[in-house]
Amino acid sequence: MALPKFKIMSLTDAAADRIREIMTNAEKPIVAIKVGVKNGGCAGMAYTIDYAESITPGEDVVEEKGVKVVIDPKALMFLIGTEMDFKTDRFASQFVFNNPNETSACGCGESVAITPVDLEAAHASA
Repeated sequence: MALPKFKIMSLTDAAADRIREIMTNAEKPIVAIKVGVKNGGCAGMAYTIDYAESITPGEDVVEEKGVKVVIDPKALMFLIGTEMDFKTDRFASQFVFNNPNETSACGCGESVAITPVDLEAAHASA
């Protein structure tokens, strides 16, 4: 029996529009935005966003709403099921990650605690 493929990440219209704008205004050609996580911050981890000038064979790519997001292989298990959004308020404009794997976040919103997805448990409950 083949295991169902999990949707790694989805994008809101606002996120896709902002990614398109970033790609258009980049100083050098980029093919996608790369999303990952790194250790750091008071809650333990922080999301990362960078330019992707190329896509390495085997990398997971989310193609949605006319844009591409490359997922850092080290972050894959932390990002499954995440929705990437872009929010603007009176004081800031930023990408926001609605991640069902987050277990807590710091008060400033800069870092999170994330539990990686247990694929065996997820498949057993599917």
